[in-house]
Amino acid sequence: MTAQNRSRTRLFMIAFLALTVGVTGISLWTNLSRIYSSPTNAQVRSPMEANHLQVVTEKGAQDFVIEVMRTDADRAKGLMFRQSMPENHGMLFDFERDQPVTMWMKNTYIPLDMIFILKDGRIHRIERQTEPHSERTISSGAPVRAVLEVNAGVADKLGIKPGQTVLHGMFPAK
Repeated sequence: MTAQNRSRTRLFMIAFLALTVGVTGISLWTNLSRIYSSPTNAQVRSPMEANHLQVVTEKGAQDFVIEVMRTDADRAKGLMFRQSMPENHGMLFDFERDQPVTMWMKNTYIPLDMIFILKDGRIHRIERQTEPHSERTISSGAPVRAVLEVNAGVADKLGIKPGQTVLHGMFPAK
């Protein structure tokens, strides 16, 4: 290799390293800017927004921290592949209009109670202790607006029953 070729090779390597460091720096700056300028969780309005709801039972109002699923893709995935969920948490499936709904447990590792909710916030029915990974369809039994999924056994433990009211912004206040 001649001295001129070695010089060109060094120049190429230096240019390549400078370009790589520059692109990495820009990427890092962009990502850090997004992280530190992004809204707080309370301000986020994504399809999987963190939220709260209450179920009014004979034992009093039961509070839940929930994720709200509003798109077909998010509703289709739901709690699939999750290994656990805190006891006072759940997932609320917003179907945006009244309709007959069927759910299943495919790829869902957590046994659940499914609470089917009418448009006025009243609980229509509860499917208790669903079987993980089951492809059996679970029907709402009537047109519903939403389904709340909580850990299996929570409905019995908290005294949640059909006819009780779910309080959340999706349902009209009474």
